[in-house]
Amino acid sequence: SLSSLNFVKKESVDFIYIDPPYNTGHEDFSYNDKIVNEDDSYRHSKWLSLMQKRLLLARELLTKEGVIFISIDDIEVSNLTLLCNSIFGEKNHIATMIWKSKSGGANDSANIATDHEYILAYSKNYAFAKINNDMGATVTTSYNQEDENGRYALDRLDKQSLGYLESLDFPIVGPDGREYKVIHKNPEKKQARWRWGADTVKERYNELVFKWPYVYTKNYEKKTGQKPRTILFEDRFGRTRTGSTDLRDVIGAQNIFTYPKPVSLLKYLISVGCNKNGLVLDFFAGSGTTGQATLELNKEDGGNRRFILCTNNENEICTGVTYPRLKTVITGIRPDNSKYSDGIPANLYYFKTNFIKDEANTEQAKYNLVEKVDSLLCISEDILKEVERNEYSSHFVNGDRHLFIYNDYYNAQKFKEFKNRILASNGLKIVYVYSSDNNVDESLIDGTDVVIKPIPSKIYEIYKEIVEDIKRGE
Repeated sequence: SLSSLNFVKKESVDFIYIDPPYNTGHEDFSYNDKIVNEDDSYRHSKWLSLMQKRLLLARELLTKEGVIFISIDDIEVSNLTLLCNSIFGEKNHIATMIWKSKSGGANDSANIATDHEYILAYSKNYAFAKINNDMGATVTTSYNQEDENGRYALDRLDKQSLGYLESLDFPIVGPDGREYKVIHKNPEKKQARWRWGADTVKERYNELVFKWPYVYTKNYEKKTGQKPRTILFEDRFGRTRTGSTDLRDVIGAQNIFTYPKPVSLLKYLISVGCNKNGLVLDFFAGSGTTGQATLELNKEDGGNRRFILCTNNENEICTGVTYPRLKTVITGIRPDNSKYSDGIPANLYYFKTNFIKDEANTEQAKYNLVEKVDSLLCISEDILKEVERNEYSSHFVNGDRHLFIYNDYYNAQKFKEFKNRILASNGLKIVYVYSSDNNVDESLIDGTDVVIKPIPSKIYEIYKEIVEDIKRGE
């Protein structure tokens, strides 16, 4: 998919986010269809080989101003940094961000508990990188309330993880006259306390929200002039468990994907690194968090971002999770027909990759492939809505722009019918016809509103390169 995208979208992607396999040795990473475990002496080199090929292709997809953000953990962060330095250039390293992925509870570390992951950020060209250095609007999924000061989220005033202090364990009288007290999970072993002292509670009392038996603070969306930081520890960036909750809320299933990233984290990263009309790419798409984040962010800030997600269908993840999730976000209706939301108006197109039958005759092999490349040409021209398709041609539309594709150049009668359909359409007509040498006669169809292009033979060259890599075990 990355090789194909490099043909139709080279230097067109503004923002890439990926959450690749972490190579923990716990059957979370496979190479050449084989699980790589922690006893494999080539474990790290195999992981780097997997990443290198994809990152080289990814770099070519980025615009001059484009950036890439990569989530990773302790095991490969050092190796990945060196690899990214070699591919993107050390001078194009923007930041290494630390995201607080866990907050208390059980931890799988035998010694020091690990509460964080990393996000490496690199640019195509540091001098041109478009980073939003004024995060005036903080992004989160829970800003669903509003008062005279703007939109706000609720954040519990009592916290278990900050360490108990008797001076911060006092009753607060609410507007209803009831006493609100710190909630202790174990009264015999107190761990919770208010985050604010008594004086702050008094000064900022109007910012408190009382919902028995809890007290919340208002976490406002507007934080004018706040620059992006490298430490992402606040609740608004979500946690690993938040990502699981996000996914369950959308498609209502349990244990369907391991450790999805939270939507709030992705919305923040996209708002930092992608303009409101940018193209977002995730080629380790997994459960589809990046797509949901893009849709929700567009709704919140009026943006017109588009996204491309690439994923294999291992364990039916794409058909069972990624696509249903995005469909639910757009339509507002879950797979079980229950209501999730009011929906977000958008178009979603789903393409599959496959292989053509190999032929000793190169010309025939090219022709076989050309019959299957409609989707690539649609993506290339950003004209995706199908109007008509028959055995020798197809027609797609986007507003007043038309895309016509013809793959039976040697049949004069069929071409005449094809030409008549083109001339009967109003608007700009982009016409692709088969060409074995990348040349086409522009006088085939008259009209100032007709642009004729060859179905490029380079598609075949890309295809052959991929096939040869697979045959070599790459």
